[in-house]
Amino acid sequence: MKNPFDHLDRILEHRVRLQIMGVLTANDSFDFVGLKELLQTSDGNLATHLKALEREKYILVQKSFVDRKPNTRYKVTERGKQAFRKHLDAMEEVIRAQRK
Repeated sequence: MKNPFDHLDRILEHRVRLQIMGVLTANDSFDFVGLKELLQTSDGNLATHLKALEREKYILVQKSFVDRKPNTRYKVTERGKQAFRKHLDAMEEVIRAQRK
């Protein structure tokens, strides 16, 4: 019998990374401060998870200045969208397997 957990994306198994991908998939982009407030996490914790997603090329980082202040925005990549969708499909498969 096939194990439905085998199809989960290990990068997206962490709650914060899954939340980040959900926010970025639903929005064109989001900045660091907005993500921090929305997810109610610390700077360091958020930065660590964003770096993990960036390493996998699931997100793009866009740095700019707004009113002379640095602003970092994040955007999901096509690879990230596909990985997120595949992970959600795998989660649905796990749920269906448990209901049998």
